[in-house]
Amino acid sequence: MIDGYPFVSYSKETFSDTETVKRSREFYAWMDSRRTVRDFSDQPVPREVIENILMTASSAPSGAHKQPWTFCVISNTALKTKIRQAAEKEEFESYNSRMPEEWLKDLRPLQTDWKKEFLEIAPYLIIVFKKSYELKEDGSKGLVYYATESCGIACGFLLAAIHHAGLAALTHTPSPMNFLGKVLNRPENEKAFLLIPVGYPAQECWVPDLKRKAIQEITQWYE
Repeated sequence: MIDGYPFVSYSKETFSDTETVKRSREFYAWMDSRRTVRDFSDQPVPREVIENILMTASSAPSGAHKQPWTFCVISNTALKTKIRQAAEKEEFESYNSRMPEEWLKDLRPLQTDWKKEFLEIAPYLIIVFKKSYELKEDGSKGLVYYATESCGIACGFLLAAIHHAGLAALTHTPSPMNFLGKVLNRPENEKAFLLIPVGYPAQECWVPDLKRKAIQEITQWYE
């Protein structure tokens, strides 16, 4: 108990330098094999798997431990179709009038377009909603802190958990995403943050042959 608030002892297993290097290398190699997938199988995924990966996501740190997120999970066929239709409407506008030529050029190596079949094929759609404020029982508004950063970290945890479970995912951000709140009838304090189709990859699944930046390109050391 510290200043009247309960605390618990934190005890984390540590390893030798050799084992720590080995574990960090192995985890990097595993995560480096993760890829964004657009070709999904409709093979069912046990609900417990989805629940476990969402609990992993919810273990992420958040500002003042407010946990400013809601994970909406959609498996209903009719609802997935409705989401696809609304998403493709926005995406068509983006690809044909909103995106500047430089953006379209950057997307060409990925071979993406406004058609989003995966929104109906993947067995689950997980839509992460960010809470801009809390809604208290008396109807008043409560503060949340660093909601964007907190949701971003939670989504990172979520993608790692999906990969660890042997599933595939896509980070989809149809812009604007306001239609998702309307389709799912979410409260006014929630804004769609990320749409993630989740499932097994299709038996024949192709991904772009991309190269990640080298360590020298992404780091600056001050020693």
